[in-house]
Amino acid sequence: MANKVTLTATDGSTVEFYDEIKAQGGVKDVYFSVDKTYVVAFYRKPVNANDKARINDIVNIHRPRIFTADKAGQYWTDFFAWPTKIVEWKGLTGIVIPFYDKKFFFSGIDPSWAFIKNGQEKNGKWFSSAKLINRFVPASQKGTFLTRLHMCIKIARAIRRLHAAGLAHSDLSYNNVLVDPLSGSACIIDCDGLVVPHKFPPEVVGTPGFIAPEVLATKGLKIDDPKKNLPQITTDRYALAVLIYTFLLNRHPLDGGKVWDTDPQKDDDMRFGSHALFVEHPTDATNRVKSDQLASSQLPQGDPVKMPYTLCGPYLKSLFDRVFIDGLHNPSMRPSAAEWEDALVRTTDLVQPCQNPGCEAHWFVFDNTTQPRCPFCGKAYHGQLPVLNFYYSPSHGKFMSENSRLMVYDKQTLYMWHVNRLVEPNEKTKDEDKKPVGDFHFHNSQWILINRRLPGMFDISSDGSKQQIPVGQYVPLTEGRRILLSTEDGGRLIVVQLVNN
Repeated sequence: MANKVTLTATDGSTVEFYDEIKAQGGVKDVYFSVDKTYVVAFYRKPVNANDKARINDIVNIHRPRIFTADKAGQYWTDFFAWPTKIVEWKGLTGIVIPFYDKKFFFSGIDPSWAFIKNGQEKNGKWFSSAKLINRFVPASQKGTFLTRLHMCIKIARAIRRLHAAGLAHSDLSYNNVLVDPLSGSACIIDCDGLVVPHKFPPEVVGTPGFIAPEVLATKGLKIDDPKKNLPQITTDRYALAVLIYTFLLNRHPLDGGKVWDTDPQKDDDMRFGSHALFVEHPTDATNRVKSDQLASSQLPQGDPVKMPYTLCGPYLKSLFDRVFIDGLHNPSMRPSAAEWEDALVRTTDLVQPCQNPGCEAHWFVFDNTTQPRCPFCGKAYHGQLPVLNFYYSPSHGKFMSENSRLMVYDKQTLYMWHVNRLVEPNEKTKDEDKKPVGDFHFHNSQWILINRRLPGMFDISSDGSKQQIPVGQYVPLTEGRRILLSTEDGGRLIVVQLVNN
């Protein structure tokens, strides 16, 4: 029978747990607290002075800065499993970590399912490859393409905050991200090994498949060799891009059909290191995926010909090109986490619900054609599709295209971040701005926008005259119609474009 252990943490608080190991990681043993609100993870081996100083920095310096220094601090508690306390027991150092939210554990799975069981952690690896998600994950647990976009937004947002604090994860991978494709949530774990630049170097070089090529290419060099590349913010940016690519497309961007060496280890080192080459490189076909060598469980996602990365939309394609073509061997070219967050948010404005009720993805990104088709199931869109093109006013009375748009579907909601370009959907969004301000409907064979909360919405005629659309009233979405959503600074103008198929 397990015994209760009571300790005093370094901050003077009391920590209570049962002395029964409930889980084991690579270097730590995990114990559950008495009330199951936190776990205590002890390092199996004594921690040296440098690593103790690192843990102290992460818990007692960086944690307050991120979670308590400003009003947005509490927002981040859902994004990280961040250590909160330090304890010592039997000569070993331990850290206290809040218990993961229940959404990050599988539930509702039929007990007869032979693979994943209720209560297992939703480790990101389950949702990263076609072979795993197609063979082992029940359909009820896969989420949709839209919820996976939301999941990626959370990851990018968390890494953006980490980098803003001057920290790097160093081992960002599907093993250190918990995800919930059902709600579109994600949580970064293993935060006790963060890299503090110029103070605490990385403990590990990363997880295979997520290690940046420059790090893998110099792994054989001694730690003090000036040519050796170590994990840092630029390598996190590479790992973040790999995560987003794998979660949206269920394959690895570098794992193609080229065999670089007959020795498996050398082949991997070259494939992901010195000879790394994007499987969807537009001009170099050397590492193209050989679909005839794929198992049936890897299809269709594993075949880029059937499911090219362009299905993710123009904003994400542009960033994938920058990291896997321009920045693959040039770290300075890689997009920041903030750029990924922005591109992912804008991509969610391009999605359409698939009209095939049996489509597993449920949503797809509009491909800017006159005959949109779901790339996941092949179902063509039938009907009239409104596209709202965003314009902003850099000076009074003049509007310029933002190269951004919103796809309309029935019962879709309009928010303040659509109305005003100065409002962003992130940790700084005010509660008032989170409330819907309008909604779209297909009513009496026409598309309409109902004004719910916008006092400055106007229908702009071709001669420039304005007719106000009062709160509670609607405006039809007809070809070429111009609607001013707000007269305030940053307010947008939308121009309606209709796609008929």
